[in-house]
Amino acid sequence: MMEKVMVIGVSAGVGKSTFAKQLGAKTGIPVYHLDTLYWKPGWVKSTQEDFTYAQQRIVNQREWIIEGNYSSTYEIRAEEADTIIYLELPLRICLYRVMKRWLTNIGRNREDMGPGCPEKMDKEFLSFILKTYHKRKNNSEERLRYFNNLGKPKNVYRLKTKKAISQFLNKL
Repeated sequence: MMEKVMVIGVSAGVGKSTFAKQLGAKTGIPVYHLDTLYWKPGWVKSTQEDFTYAQQRIVNQREWIIEGNYSSTYEIRAEEADTIIYLELPLRICLYRVMKRWLTNIGRNREDMGPGCPEKMDKEFLSFILKTYHKRKNNSEERLRYFNNLGKPKNVYRLKTKKAISQFLNKL
């Protein structure tokens, strides 16, 4: 039984937000997007203190699905989670989805982003994806084992294909 779910992934564009929304719709568990907690209007970053506090308030609730990576605060979620779902699709799919999302939403605010943060694309973001993808992928097994040893016992799922992601959701 899932009550506190941490959804993370190998990269931007892997489908964390979409997956979390679909999981929330199927389970009735409220969904929280870390980007909405981190980014303030005008793409201003939250302080670490405010970002940490916002997550601590959520993880103390009875049920939640929190999606997003933000490795500096992994432990807050991992210690309380009973389920960790890690999405890992190929880099080319992640990049395609990031570009598609940008083209589809240019100048608009997505519901999984902070208010006043219209969709944008810049060299820094693409560079971040390219520089971190393989490192995250290579460290995923170790990271998932580490998370599994924090706090409560957990169910850990590593979904590596679009088919595996669909099958997981369809089984609920």
